[in-house]
Amino acid sequence: LKSMDLSSNKMYSFARDMFLFSFYTRGMAFVDMAFLRKKDLNKGTLSYRRKKTGQLLFIKWEPCMQEIVDRYFDAESPYLLPLIKKAGVKERNQYINGMHQINKYLGKIGEDMNIPIPLTLYVARHTWASVAKSKNIPLSVICEGMGHDSETTTRIYLTSLDTTPVDRANHLILNSL
Repeated sequence: LKSMDLSSNKMYSFARDMFLFSFYTRGMAFVDMAFLRKKDLNKGTLSYRRKKTGQLLFIKWEPCMQEIVDRYFDAESPYLLPLIKKAGVKERNQYINGMHQINKYLGKIGEDMNIPIPLTLYVARHTWASVAKSKNIPLSVICEGMGHDSETTTRIYLTSLDTTPVDRANHLILNSL
């Protein structure tokens, strides 16, 4: 996805970049991305309060994040990303409409890539958690990175993502018949 040449289609390129930004920021939820303000980025750290839980999170700013922000920089906007075009005007509607549009384009990209599940912004969040788990990152770190309230939430989340152990068990059982 990252290396695809989408330069001929601005909407595909934008959708991919928002997916990657979410992944780069530890699976940041789209609502939180939409409401990031430029002032939330200070001295190499992005800080924001999760809309869902109210938890304050801090993310070390990386060059890959800056590349995306630079690509869409709007000097007039208070927002870091161009997801809310008119500050103070039905912002919730703007972010919801933007999410639907981005998910529509991600779905088309996913089909082009023959990805077996619908590609959405939420998949970026799942992907970060799955990659972290595959790298043997401790559950407590994944929990903190995603801004979950508890490790139980993270455990449920990760269990819902990876059915491989159960699939292997089922395969063994079926082969024994």
